[in-house]
Amino acid sequence: MAKSPALETPLREHLDRLSAFEPAEDAPVLSLYLDAQPDQHGRDNYDAWLRKTLSDRALTFHGDARHSFERDAERIHRFLQDVPASANGIAIFACSARDYFHTVTLDVAFGDHWLFVGSVPHLYPLARVNDQFPRYAALLVDTNSARLFVFGLGATESGQEVQNTKTRRNSQGGWSQARYQRRLANFHLHHLKEVVDTLDRVVRTEAITQIVLSCDDVTKPTLLEQMPQQLAEKIIDIVRLDMNAPEREVLTTTLNALRGRDAATDAEQVEALIGAWRANGLGVVGPEDCLQALEMGQVDELLITATPSALRRPDSLPAPVAPGPVEVDTSSPAAELDAERLKIADELVTKAQQTDARVRFIEDAALLADVGGVGALLRFKI
Repeated sequence: MAKSPALETPLREHLDRLSAFEPAEDAPVLSLYLDAQPDQHGRDNYDAWLRKTLSDRALTFHGDARHSFERDAERIHRFLQDVPASANGIAIFACSARDYFHTVTLDVAFGDHWLFVGSVPHLYPLARVNDQFPRYAALLVDTNSARLFVFGLGATESGQEVQNTKTRRNSQGGWSQARYQRRLANFHLHHLKEVVDTLDRVVRTEAITQIVLSCDDVTKPTLLEQMPQQLAEKIIDIVRLDMNAPEREVLTTTLNALRGRDAATDAEQVEALIGAWRANGLGVVGPEDCLQALEMGQVDELLITATPSALRRPDSLPAPVAPGPVEVDTSSPAAELDAERLKIADELVTKAQQTDARVRFIEDAALLADVGGVGALLRFKI
């Protein structure tokens, strides 16, 4: 099964590279996000918006900054001419003055068109997609066959099958029937051991942290008995799928299970954060304290609202952690256009990326509403 062209480089690596960009104080950095899903006529719908937006935005710059922006616009248009038709999401980061041009094409869409112009790449939408469509393994198994997939960013990264000898029912009785049943049980056990070995190898090789299983009630007890602890701990849910279910159905069902579990644990994680903040100092809340903790490398996991408009605007920030200005254009008149909130959200996510902190987007904005929309669990106190 071929890997999707959009996934040749893991998104985490793209985020690492982009977060390492040194601020360009004298030239604009463009962060362009395009929803490239075809419309009802099978055509992309971003071209007219993009041409007008880039043309209008260019008029706001002068001198060398204007030349850099116009060169970026030309290169963006050239790049888009060769984007594969299968791409549903396109992200482009450009700064001609710094000879910087970085692109990401995805099978999943961003849901809107955005242009951010600032001094560094704007990463919040990219990190958000990475959280929405995590990498995980999906295993479908019965007594004689198995299908194993690695999914990421809404597409199949890899897939393989395990097929063993089918066994038939035996109508003989007495000792013959007993021997047959023992032989049948041995066949099934051997098959499930092979499946578990295959799963273990893929999980270790691909650094998978989450697994969704599909198996029947006959297979389930023996399968789980054969699972070593390091695999069993990664099982998120057990669903029911037909062994011959289409690949897209497998992806949709298992991803929904993963998201359901994630939503259920959001409240638990926020509760743990609040408890750590109140009890032992291994938690901080609010944009100001989270930015300070990120600057000091203290943050183990950042919990941030999935709705930037729900993020509290800080009254003031010390110079070392104060984000630079950002200008925003979007195709959606209903979209949140508070540039300061968007910049703070991006600064939090980027600093987490730079310091190898995990980022968890909290879907229910009410969970973090009382603490300003963001909090962090810390590695250590100072």
